Amino acid sequence: MVKNDNREELPTLEGLDKLIHEPARLLIMANLYLVKRAESLFLKNQIGLTWGNLGSHIAKLEEAGYIEVEKKFKNKKPFTMLALTEAGRKAFEEYRKLMKGIL
Repeated sequence: MVKNDNREELPTLEGLDKLIHEPARLLIMANLYLVKRAESLFLKNQIGLTWGNLGSHIAKLEEAGYIEVEKKFKNKKPFTMLALTEAGRKAFEEYRKLMKGIL
């Protein structure tokens, strides 16, 4: 906490997960938090990212261990299922908790 001239304690951003805080990744995490699993096409349509941008953000979240990516074929067409890992769910809950305190 930081004190201002009125001696009120202001919250800090210390401990804020910057990986989640990026707007596109925040939307990915928030959508996956609400559902057990989601197809990448669903997320693309919900968030409005291009395939390239979505793939880039998914890769960063997967590398951090926040989401798991499962690639399959359906009627001979590839599709990708995404889900939060337990670590991702906990990280998102901590992020939400910190943001509530800030706001």
